[in-house]
Amino acid sequence: MAAVELVQLAYEDLRGLADSAPAAHLVGAAEGAMPPPHVAARALAQIDAGVPAFWSAPFLMVDKANGAVLGGCTFKGLPSCGEVGIAYGVAMTARGRGIATEAVRQLLVLAGREGVRTVIAEILPANIASSKLVTRLGFAQGESFVDSDGETVVRWTYSIG
Repeated sequence: MAAVELVQLAYEDLRGLADSAPAAHLVGAAEGAMPPPHVAARALAQIDAGVPAFWSAPFLMVDKANGAVLGGCTFKGLPSCGEVGIAYGVAMTARGRGIATEAVRQLLVLAGREGVRTVIAEILPANIASSKLVTRLGFAQGESFVDSDGETVVRWTYSIG
């Protein structure tokens, strides 16, 4: 199993990522490991609107062995009715090593500690690796629907407790 630590991005780091000008300590990350500018901008907007950073600022997936940033994951906003959404991505060069599995497992633990009962992952049907990941972790496949970006996704749910 991959030894990954989740490190939440600071507000200043989010601002740099949103402006496509990451801070010097983030520049060495593998291509595709950092959250994209639109994710950082969404997190900043949520924080500025009063959503606690815990629920909106992405976490970096950091390799415990060497400190390398391998990917990112996040809650997608405040829980509602006991549910919270998650998103995650791993650099192409770090895929297939259990990194996302470990990071999502850690997000599930964090969500449970905060009283969340259901975690939602919306996955593109063509993303077989991600579908296999959530299946391994015990998510249940739900219905397909068109999301706010106009893409068809499958809703996967994980019940805590």
